[in-house]
Amino acid sequence: MTDENQGEAREARLEESFDRIVSEGSQRVYRTWSNLFATGVVGGIDVMTGVMALLAVEAATGDTLLAGVAFSFGLVALLLGHGELFTEGFLVPVAVVAAGEARPRDLARLWLGTLVANLVGAWVMTWLVVVALPELGRQGVEAGAYFIDLGFTARSFCLAVVAGAVITLMTRMQQGTDSVPGKIAAAVGAGFLLAGLRLDHSILDSVIIFTGLHYGHTTYGYLDYLGWLAWAIFGNVVGGVFLVTLIRLVRSRTMLREHREQVAE
Repeated sequence: MTDENQGEAREARLEESFDRIVSEGSQRVYRTWSNLFATGVVGGIDVMTGVMALLAVEAATGDTLLAGVAFSFGLVALLLGHGELFTEGFLVPVAVVAAGEARPRDLARLWLGTLVANLVGAWVMTWLVVVALPELGRQGVEAGAYFIDLGFTARSFCLAVVAGAVITLMTRMQQGTDSVPGKIAAAVGAGFLLAGLRLDHSILDSVIIFTGLHYGHTTYGYLDYLGWLAWAIFGNVVGGVFLVTLIRLVRSRTMLREHREQVAE
């Protein structure tokens, strides 16, 4: 295949991926409140299954990298169970707004609804897990304190920025292929990076912190958690939207302009 043919094939794949992103994103942005909430609750529960594996492995081995591999089950469950995380809304829905198919307030509705639903599902599920498996609660106290104790520093902010970038890159990789094994590989890799390297991810680490709070005897409380959550969300948005999504949308600027023109007609 000549360089010209390779270039045409690459552009065709990009256009196909762009069309898929806009089509799927439009459906996600305009979900009813009940569907949005249900999908978000399921996402919080799915992530909790990965945190269970993470805490169990960490308690048994003390190895955070191995625990990160175990956590990846949660992102695989999220993928195959069709749940959704707040942080998965950085690439696809933002592309829909950029393409003129939705308004910024529609995006804000999706983000807020999914975030609240994720946290509700995770909070309830962690209570059940701590009652059933208190040994995981004990591990959660220590693991949760790690994130709270990071405070409002340049390091914690950068950890949150990188976490937002990693989860958004995972979304882009999954959108770029129809291969289920490929999508699973992206989930496993992202899960390892997020949990194994202890990046500051607003939903994943909320589940860990909830586990400790439900168990009790923590050095932190819900007010400490809310301050941490706001800081983590800020960093996640910077990493996911500004560091990954907007740069990738620049690559698709011609397709975005053409799509906006079609919508305006």
